Amino acid sequence: MKNSILTDREKQVFRLITKNKTTKDIAQELKISEKTVRNHISNVIQKLGVQGRAAALIELIKLKELEIL
Repeated sequence: MKNSILTDREKQVFRLITKNKTTKDIAQELKISEKTVRNHISNVIQKLGVQGRAAALIELIKLKELEIL
């Protein structure tokens, strides 16, 4: 089994992004602050070396870290 480059929480956040959830929606669903959601997104963008959420989503799908259901 391969190791993920994402933490479990980062995966949860990006799975919700694929469901067209806003930062506020994600924060409410995961019971964390909007700032924490933004931090998770920023961390993933930085890990991947991409610009923005959309590029991060595309890269995660390419890397098979995320799938759109």
